[in-house]
Amino acid sequence: MSANARFGRLDQPLEGRRTLLPRPHYDPEAFGQVSERIARFLGTARFLVYMTVFVGLWLTWNVFAPTGWRFDPYPFIFLTLMLSLQASYAAPLILLAQNRQDDRDRVQYEQDRARNESSIADTEYLTREIAGLRLALSEVATRDFLRSELQQVLKELSDQQSEDDAPSS
Repeated sequence: MSANARFGRLDQPLEGRRTLLPRPHYDPEAFGQVSERIARFLGTARFLVYMTVFVGLWLTWNVFAPTGWRFDPYPFIFLTLMLSLQASYAAPLILLAQNRQDDRDRVQYEQDRARNESSIADTEYLTREIAGLRLALSEVATRDFLRSELQQVLKELSDQQSEDDAPSS
C-alpha cells in the first residue's frame, strides 16, 4: 500500500479522529475579550501594587511567622513557582490581546486608506468641475460686458433718433 493511499492527499487535512471525550468548544471572540481585559489589568499600576503587596505579605509571613506556620521557607520555592505560573499565563494572554489589537489596527488602516482614496477621487472630481465651470464662465457674458453693449446700443439709438429729428426741422 502506498503512502498516498494510506494518508490521502497532503494538501487536504486529515479527517477528525474519534476521541473518548468530546473536544471542548469555546467562543474565540469571548476568549479574546477576556484576554484583553486581563492584559489591560496586568499593565496597570493597580496590578503592580497588588502584586507587590501580595509578595511582601508572602515574604513577611514566611520570614517572621512562627516556624510551624510557615508554608514556604527561605528559598521561597512555592512563591517562585506561583510567579512563574502567573507569568506563563500572562505572556500568551498579552500576545493574544496584541494580535487582536493588530487586527483592529489593520482594519482601521484599510478603512482609512479607502476613505482617503475616496476623498482624493472626490477632490479630483471637484477640481475638474471647477475647471469646467471656469471655462464655461469665460464664454459667458459678464455684467460689465453687457453694460458696455447696452450703453453702445443706447448711444446708437440716441444718435439715430437725433438724426431722425434733425432733417425734419
